[in-house]
Amino acid sequence: MSTSESPPSSANPTSFSVYLDRRMWRILLLGIISGFPWVLIGSALSLWLKEDGLSRSTVGWAGLIFGVYAINFWWAPLVDRIRIPKLSDSLGHRRSWILTMQIIILFCVILWSFISPVDNLALVIFFGLVIAISSATQDITIDALRIEQINENEHAAMAAGAAVAVCGWWTGYKLGGMITLFAADFFETAGRADYWQLTFIVVTFIILLCNFLLMYVPEASSKARVQAQLDDQQNIEGKIGVGGLLSWFGATVIGPLASFFRKNGKSIGIAILSFIFLFKIGEAFMGKMSIIFYKEIGFSKSDIAIYSKGLGWITTVAFTLLGGWFAIRAGVVKALFLAGIAMACTNLMFALLAWTGKSEWLFALAVLVDDIAAAFATVAFVTFISTLVDRTYTATQYALLASIGTLGRTLLASSSGELVDWLEGDWGTFFVITTLMVIPSLIVLWFIRHKLVLNE
Repeated sequence: MSTSESPPSSANPTSFSVYLDRRMWRILLLGIISGFPWVLIGSALSLWLKEDGLSRSTVGWAGLIFGVYAINFWWAPLVDRIRIPKLSDSLGHRRSWILTMQIIILFCVILWSFISPVDNLALVIFFGLVIAISSATQDITIDALRIEQINENEHAAMAAGAAVAVCGWWTGYKLGGMITLFAADFFETAGRADYWQLTFIVVTFIILLCNFLLMYVPEASSKARVQAQLDDQQNIEGKIGVGGLLSWFGATVIGPLASFFRKNGKSIGIAILSFIFLFKIGEAFMGKMSIIFYKEIGFSKSDIAIYSKGLGWITTVAFTLLGGWFAIRAGVVKALFLAGIAMACTNLMFALLAWTGKSEWLFALAVLVDDIAAAFATVAFVTFISTLVDRTYTATQYALLASIGTLGRTLLASSSGELVDWLEGDWGTFFVITTLMVIPSLIVLWFIRHKLVLNE
């Protein structure tokens, strides 16, 4: 079955019925596969290092491994064009890349189950880096496969698909994180000193299940895309007068960038990239240190699993779907403005929690409000990027834009632990600072709001 099948003609593109399209279930799975590795190198690794006696600064700087998400556009052109022998012919170009990266992640998780951060910190970080590289690489083709499930002229379905992809990502991250934390808490309560290592064994079964279900996601023929890329390569050959590897490199690497700036113009293109770089920095600062904050204020791993992961998953999924509907009805730019303001202001809830001390109801309320805002912001952000890409270079352009957003969050947010230490553990002031970080991005968006060229 073609992945470009249209939704039922009776569906109202501005109603919730757009979510009933069968393609949304496939996109949901792709989101889950994309989100789960962040449990490993985010929540699990951070707590594992902290509980083994490492400092907040060390945990924060360990987050530099997320930097690979910011530079995966460097090799995105290769993922877009290079076929994996045997696998690409049997599974399809996109699925073969996803499966290969999943196998590498599985192998690293198994190796984690045999080592300790205290004795082999460098080795733990190294395997975490390999997981991050593999995850960032699979995201290149997951996003492309997700976008290619929808026809280019199905604007409502594209926004709905972005919302469902975000739901899937948060499902992989929240529910996957909840299972991981519950498993770690169970083994620790049972008196096992190697409770994290045992937890990683449990994690392998989640990865295997995702790979099994991946086989049910169809992939459309890549002939048209390959031909368009070859046409670009021939155009470059004609301009530079040289063929072979040089023209292939030009079409693979320069072609997607040229296409982006040709569509948007130089000044607006740079402004778009600036907005993407700045938009979610405050959220990243808070997110990187949040699980450490929960632990220091007195919440157990089970508390974090229930409130931050379980409750957070329910609210995130519900309000991501609402956010997608809002983006369809109001437009993605207006959604970005409102979501950005809400996302920043909700950080003040955590400042209040820091100032008042441990409170389960306030913790639950802060997580609820934060996840609502994050859901709206993320789906608006993903929809925005998805409407910018050229289908000839789906994987490369989406990876480029998403990577720039990750670059801002990763490079700056890696100093979040240092900021908390510099503030001498003043979590309240830390969260107030994160609230102000969204302002520069919204100023940029305001100036370019009428000059954007979106596929809406």
